[in-house]
Amino acid sequence: MIIRTAEILCVGTEILLGDIVNTNAAYLSRELASLGISQYRQSVIGDNSERLTQTIKDCLNNCDLLIMTGGLGPTYDDITKETAAKVIGRSLYEDAEVLAHIHRYFKKRGRHMTDNNRKQANVIEGSIVLKNICGTAPGVFCEADGKVIILLPGPPSEMMPMWQNEAKPLVAKYCDKVLVSRNINLIGIGESALAEKLGDMMEKATNPTIAPYCKTGEVRLRVTASADTRERALAMCLDTVEDIKATEVGKYIYGYDTTLEEAVVNTLRRKNKILSTAESCTGGLIAKMITDVPGASDVFFGGVNSYHNIIKNKVLGVSSRSLDKYGAVSHQVAVKMAEGVQALMNSDISVAVTGIAGPGGGTEEKPVGLVYIAICHNGKTTVKKYKFGHTLSREKIRELTAVNALTDVLEAIK
Repeated sequence: MIIRTAEILCVGTEILLGDIVNTNAAYLSRELASLGISQYRQSVIGDNSERLTQTIKDCLNNCDLLIMTGGLGPTYDDITKETAAKVIGRSLYEDAEVLAHIHRYFKKRGRHMTDNNRKQANVIEGSIVLKNICGTAPGVFCEADGKVIILLPGPPSEMMPMWQNEAKPLVAKYCDKVLVSRNINLIGIGESALAEKLGDMMEKATNPTIAPYCKTGEVRLRVTASADTRERALAMCLDTVEDIKATEVGKYIYGYDTTLEEAVVNTLRRKNKILSTAESCTGGLIAKMITDVPGASDVFFGGVNSYHNIIKNKVLGVSSRSLDKYGAVSHQVAVKMAEGVQALMNSDISVAVTGIAGPGGGTEEKPVGLVYIAICHNGKTTVKKYKFGHTLSREKIRELTAVNALTDVLEAIK
């Protein structure tokens, strides 16, 4: 049996209500793609036995592999295992090893195991039990009538390790090809302009394929190849990446399989430079993005969250006269913020942002979305003025500001 198509079925009324974000589907989709398994549909179903039964039947009619997450807990509405067993005509039995694991789990944490937790030790007849090293509910790997069914727990902290350690190696035995992707990261060019310049190449590409994706402030090109081995697929991807690099869009590439903040940190490290930040409208978002990268302490000593004018004045040295005359959101204040934080932190390069994120606070002269970004580097301070638009949300304006600030830093040190 070869698995070529799969469906993901996430079980839980809380997902339908929007109480939690369905990150499991995104994670499993990436994992399936890496195994060369296609998807045509994903589903979310509530904790209702009748509807779940019909959905499982529909899924099995359309795919070789069905992965279900959620509904393996100890409560009355955890019905995934029971329903799946009923659909494929199998019974449940209590697995002694799983039950012992559940007892150990509670004892180790000094907690009392209630009777309903025993339900989790039930597994489907004729299935492979998937160990849960991070929780109590085991998973299930079951082949029935030429189909493969996998049941995984709902919490991502339990689901992801179980997939990687237990389920994925089993699925890989049913695959005859792999998919490998390389991502090309670009800034300074929009998706439509990119598509225009690479239109012919993208349309003619079949294996590898080339697909553009938008991200705030940047564009990503995903090159994906299918082959019988990972090494062969990767080589195919790299050849196409080199072809794209040789085109006129090559100048916009800032990295591969990376993020903007990782590129900034790695470039700072390579150039042996230290960065500092002074943030007003972003409230520390730039510093957060930088420090999200492991090892950022090598190139980032700190920043100033100068949200109030008192901090701009007392800490960064922006004069009261400049604040009164030009306003906090101005070219002049952005310059002083960048120069002030560089002197304070003794850094090689600094970035400062000041703007109006909204939804209030804008005027005709200075509307919501107006942002100044200043870069102080090599004894020179430059400022860019951005108008992100008053119709954008506060969150989006702050995000755009942070992304453009890091872009300006990267351009200054490349």
